[in-house]
Amino acid sequence: MNTHAKPSKLVKGATGDWEIVVGMEIHAQVTSNSKLFSGASTEFGGEPNSHVSLVDAAMPGMLPVINEECIKQAVRTGLGLKAQINNRSTFDRKNSFYPDLPQGYQISQFKSPIVGEGEVIVDVTATEQIVVGIERLHLEQDAGKSLHDQSATESYVDLNRSGVALMEIVSKPDIRSADEARAYVTKLRTILRYLGTCDGNMEEGSLRADVNVSVRRPGGPLGTRCEIKNVNSIRFIGQAVDVEARRQIAILEDGGSINQETRLFDPGRGETRSMRSKEEAHDYRYFPDPDLLPLEFDQAFVDELASHLPELPDEKRSRFIAQYGLPSYDAGVLVMERESADYFEAVAKGRDAKIAANWVINELFGRLNKEGAAIATSPVSADQLGAIVDLITSATISGKIAKDLFEIVWAEGGDPKELVETRGMKQVTDTGAIEKAVDEIIAANPDKVAQAQAKPTMLGWFVGQVMKQTGGKANPQAVNDVLKQKLGI
Repeated sequence: MNTHAKPSKLVKGATGDWEIVVGMEIHAQVTSNSKLFSGASTEFGGEPNSHVSLVDAAMPGMLPVINEECIKQAVRTGLGLKAQINNRSTFDRKNSFYPDLPQGYQISQFKSPIVGEGEVIVDVTATEQIVVGIERLHLEQDAGKSLHDQSATESYVDLNRSGVALMEIVSKPDIRSADEARAYVTKLRTILRYLGTCDGNMEEGSLRADVNVSVRRPGGPLGTRCEIKNVNSIRFIGQAVDVEARRQIAILEDGGSINQETRLFDPGRGETRSMRSKEEAHDYRYFPDPDLLPLEFDQAFVDELASHLPELPDEKRSRFIAQYGLPSYDAGVLVMERESADYFEAVAKGRDAKIAANWVINELFGRLNKEGAAIATSPVSADQLGAIVDLITSATISGKIAKDLFEIVWAEGGDPKELVETRGMKQVTDTGAIEKAVDEIIAANPDKVAQAQAKPTMLGWFVGQVMKQTGGKANPQAVNDVLKQKLGI
């Protein structure tokens, strides 16, 4: 595994270099219509307490009944993480007392989780990959939500989230920098979304991270870690790692020691602050849940789920490189979202894949980012973009005109081929018209002609003038040929 950081990842302190060590617990909300042990809806944003069954509200005598779809989603996720699937696992009660936990315990998995060790291959930069080990994945119920800002004298509790299935995905302490931490969560989120097991929507809280940070001298023993709870954006995860590491380094360089504790990250102030110390942390008194039998399934159940898994991002990326001859970076960008990859394949079908990739990545993604829009809502369909690529490769239009055409299709829609006809956007390949423009420019600029004959790199100036005169419609290759012939270069 990723044991030692590269020298470039080390943090310079006043007394020498330090190495950051990060492990993460990701809480991913399982995509399912109903909760882990009840039939109540998991839909986001309902009226407070409108998605609550008697089980979620912990009414006396109510018994949990396991939701098979949640089990399947956990197994699919384990398979996607190349992890050990445990055919027998058990549910435990984790006891703690909060107003938003009506049972007074959370049903979780402690000693025997449903998924064991796995790994995620993470692309930190275009040229650097790391492997982050997965310790385990277990299923548990989410708690409700305490609302303290609705009244000056009372707190309210919304139990809509109570009992929703979560997968807690625990990584090994294999992450060595804020960049690696961000890249790990990004990759994990991509895998979950491909699998359809978690929507990865951090704004709605369906993916949250507890980030464990410690520092040590390079290659030394592990330091004392602090856990930063519930960080809910990839950018904040990176900031929290940096800020917390610097805080710990400053204390250690001052001769102090780190207390193992739980902290919160405050993005507004760019600092972490103490939430509770682990010394006085709960003893959760785990014990097997007497209402639930051990969860057992056979290998056939796992094999059936494995046979229907989609092509995952790493496999898709390798295929794009092999099948379409794309550079590794471009393939990586295209497979970040399943929808983007599908869109690209629709554009590339039967066409020059490199040109297709350039147009999807640079023009389409660039424009979507500018508008803050998702590929699913793109006003330019894959068929329309494919038609634009066809017009470029058949030399009907130039690259510059293609960009203007893209803008028209984005704003107004329409068939690119028809637009080129009706708006007179075709490239002029008729050498007669090009020669006429070239003759006029040569006649008007005898001094430039002499310069170009002495220094052929001046040819570009003439090409520019001809393009200007033809409104950018002349075929640049034809212009070059005619100029060389007329100027005798």
